[in-house]
Amino acid sequence: MFQILSLSLGLSLAASIGLAQDTSLKRLDTGDQGRGWEAVGRLDIDGRGFCTGALIAPDLVLTAAHCLFDKQSGARVDHAKIEFLAGWRNGRASAYRWVRRAVIHPDYSFDDAHDAARVRNDVALLELHHPVRNTTVTPFDTDVHPLKGDRIGVVSYAKDRSEAPSIQEMCRVLARQQGVLVMSCEIDHGSSGAPVLSFIDGAVRIVSVVSAKAEVDGAPVSLGTALEEPIALLKAELANGNGRLDANSSSQQARRVIVGGARGDTGAKFIKP
Repeated sequence: MFQILSLSLGLSLAASIGLAQDTSLKRLDTGDQGRGWEAVGRLDIDGRGFCTGALIAPDLVLTAAHCLFDKQSGARVDHAKIEFLAGWRNGRASAYRWVRRAVIHPDYSFDDAHDAARVRNDVALLELHHPVRNTTVTPFDTDVHPLKGDRIGVVSYAKDRSEAPSIQEMCRVLARQQGVLVMSCEIDHGSSGAPVLSFIDGAVRIVSVVSAKAEVDGAPVSLGTALEEPIALLKAELANGNGRLDANSSSQQARRVIVGGARGDTGAKFIKP
């Protein structure tokens, strides 16, 4: 079991220090505020649930694997009904694209709710029907896992800010445990799949994906996935022709999730073992 609450007192202290140094979330409501972040978008699941995703190529969206599952049934969501809204802001997007294929990390298991492997491998890659060629939308490069103490940031949507992305430009890596990043970044339902960003030498790169929300001695933390090897694996899966819908699979029958009210939420999951 991934016992997030069993981390050392040193981590608890680091969490307090990290949170004190963090910047607050800033909503990107205007075109000027959102410039440069258009490759982050909202992933609408049949118009009734959403996650966050980010372009790493004109036709590839990086997100969390659990966004492709219904929480209550455990069935795969029909990815053909997922739409990527690049730079979605107050009713408009820089580009609208439907998902053609979707692959998840081969070692990911949706059933292992409190297992470190579930968080570490909580990565999915979505291939779009048509590349995004809009000159204002520039896909992000990716980079290796950051180290403890590194400055990172997150751009995400969430249940109370679903109509425009918000950015937290300064949060910290508090620890790395079993390949999982423990971070001070502020997330909520809908933030799942959001890009965790590094800012080394002025270049913005994706270094992890938001997977879950947890607690350390009562202090909120966020959990991020491994990235470098998973992306290579997922690209290989797509290159091998995988990720298409099986007409006989249960993914065709997956129930949609509804934002608000009682439902199986595809937003950030809470791990409180």
